[in-house]
Amino acid sequence: MSSHHATEGYPEKYLVRPIRAEEWPAVRGLRLDALRDPVAHLAFLETYDQALAKPDSFWRERAEGAAEGAYGARQFIAESPDGEWAGTVTVLLEEGGSTDWAGFDIERTQGHVVGVFVRPEHRGSGLIGALFDAAVAWSWEAGAERVRLIVHEDNARAQAAYRRLGFRPSGVVVPLVEGSDDEELEFVLERD
Repeated sequence: MSSHHATEGYPEKYLVRPIRAEEWPAVRGLRLDALRDPVAHLAFLETYDQALAKPDSFWRERAEGAAEGAYGARQFIAESPDGEWAGTVTVLLEEGGSTDWAGFDIERTQGHVVGVFVRPEHRGSGLIGALFDAAVAWSWEAGAERVRLIVHEDNARAQAAYRRLGFRPSGVVVPLVEGSDDEELEFVLERD
């Protein structure tokens, strides 16, 4: 897979590509926009105020790592012809034999999709599929045996989108916050 490719169905409209390290201000801006989305409380573990309080050095380091694929992470964006970032997805490579952020054992190397966001005016266009194509292809190239994501039990729109992309519930349920009734569901895409 090329690191720069036009999305299926929109070859002239969007360019899906990895971010570049020097684009950290745009990475920060897109994340803050995502955290202002009406369903952000269901989609992200971070709040707008938490992200806003992070220093520029945090955003520089985050962008640098996700641009190079360093630290087992890669962030992709969909760029419109006028240079607007229409959406993003990040994939983390989780090594088999380690433990994830929730304390679950990782049995085999996998990609973990996080930070999924498509601006409202670009939703319903299939753009999420192009972003996921890039994330999944990078995961396979990095040696992942499957790709997973965690989605809030009440986020029906996201669950429907992930099912359309071939992801299925694995049966793993992750408590969102200890002592809370809110749960997140693991969805997986197995490598053929």
